[in-house]
Amino acid sequence: MTTPQRLQRAFARTGISLDYRDGIYHVRDGQAEAHILLPDSLPLEDKAVRQLLAFAAVRRHDGQGSHGAVCRACATPDFHPGTVAPVGSVVATPSDFVIPAAIGTDINCSVRLLTTGARLDQLAPHKGRLVELLTASLLGSGRDVPVTTAAFRALFDHGPAAFVDRLNGQGLWGHVDRDRLHRELAACIGLDSFAGSARHAPHAYLQERHAVFRDPCLGTVGSGNHFVELQVVDEVLDRHAAYRAGLRAGDVVVMIHSGSRDLGFYVGQAWMDRARAEWPQGVKHPASGLYGLSGPLAGEYLQAMGVAARYAWANRVVLAELVRKDLEQIVGAADSRLVVDVPHNVVLQQGGMNIHRKGATPANEGDFALIPGSMGDASYLVTGLGAADWLWSCSHGAGRRMRRQAVRALRPEAHAGRAGEQGWQCVTLREERRIEEAPEAYKPIGPVIESQEAAGLIHAAVKLRPWITFKA
Repeated sequence: MTTPQRLQRAFARTGISLDYRDGIYHVRDGQAEAHILLPDSLPLEDKAVRQLLAFAAVRRHDGQGSHGAVCRACATPDFHPGTVAPVGSVVATPSDFVIPAAIGTDINCSVRLLTTGARLDQLAPHKGRLVELLTASLLGSGRDVPVTTAAFRALFDHGPAAFVDRLNGQGLWGHVDRDRLHRELAACIGLDSFAGSARHAPHAYLQERHAVFRDPCLGTVGSGNHFVELQVVDEVLDRHAAYRAGLRAGDVVVMIHSGSRDLGFYVGQAWMDRARAEWPQGVKHPASGLYGLSGPLAGEYLQAMGVAARYAWANRVVLAELVRKDLEQIVGAADSRLVVDVPHNVVLQQGGMNIHRKGATPANEGDFALIPGSMGDASYLVTGLGAADWLWSCSHGAGRRMRRQAVRALRPEAHAGRAGEQGWQCVTLREERRIEEAPEAYKPIGPVIESQEAAGLIHAAVKLRPWITFKA
């Protein structure tokens, strides 16, 4: 591991000042400064630091010239380079300014945790049948999810409750407890704050008002680090929080990590293009590719983002109900309930500011948050402590430590062997996914959790170990 002193010298040669105190890197260049929570056992990547400083240096251009537009910038321990903005970054701007590229196209990607009402000793004898059913539902063509365009319009214009009210009783929806879906809305962090308007949605979702649109993306996991995972409660660390969550050692839970799929790509790309098009003529474009939107256009973006955010919620609802349906066939799932659905890759308004979280998640005082490890490492249910210095946030996972290109060089048989030894299984129709998402590609979850507890961001409540992971 490179020492902080060596890092200081290396960054100083490229004009970046770096100071490391109490597990926090303080970085600055001539344009901006930021703070990174990262134990010295984990790597600090040059590219990620430069991306974070560029994110923190985004400027507002108006009739009076150019002005700094970022109030504060920081990063959580899952910090690593992203396409434009680094993963694990949190940036606050005034309430009338947004940076669409900082959120990107996987809008309101979130992690969702459900109880199953079953214990491992009940489900383990049926593992083969469970894998068969869930593989067909989650990765194959076993979905039957008819949704009317009127329901989609209600979702985009009025929100999730209106969507649930307009669901028909056909296909998957014949198995769904609508009253439970209504109750579970309260456990979705930030969901009620999203605005929306159907005019920002793709036309296909809004054609003939009462037509059924069988959306090919609704109820799909997505590629990359997205997953549906059956986990086992391995250890209760805070019995009061575990009681509130309804979790006991040995319980089987379902963790879902997925986002807004093609609709999010449509919205995100359109508004990144719009932000670039609004850049003042004659002004040099930023090398970072990060463009801001001010005033009414910022409000329009938040409405469009809300459309994708609401869709991402619906996508996770379908994934959850597919799992519940298949569990019902085997052991029953009537006692299943949502513990929490917590977002990242989204803008939420807080403290009079727009809080941009790219791969970081809200950790407000008393709220649950979820921090997945990898498919070979533990995940954690935690309680947020509302750390204002860290913009009321925590990490959304362990964070990658190896790029996918490097992981592909690893031997796939090594992963298969380790999986058998550790008692977890990865189910995928694409062998390259098993390699790209190998546990070796991710940081160890232990230091990520410990550093955030020490800094006062979170309190760990329940440790979850992986059992069966589904990867698209």
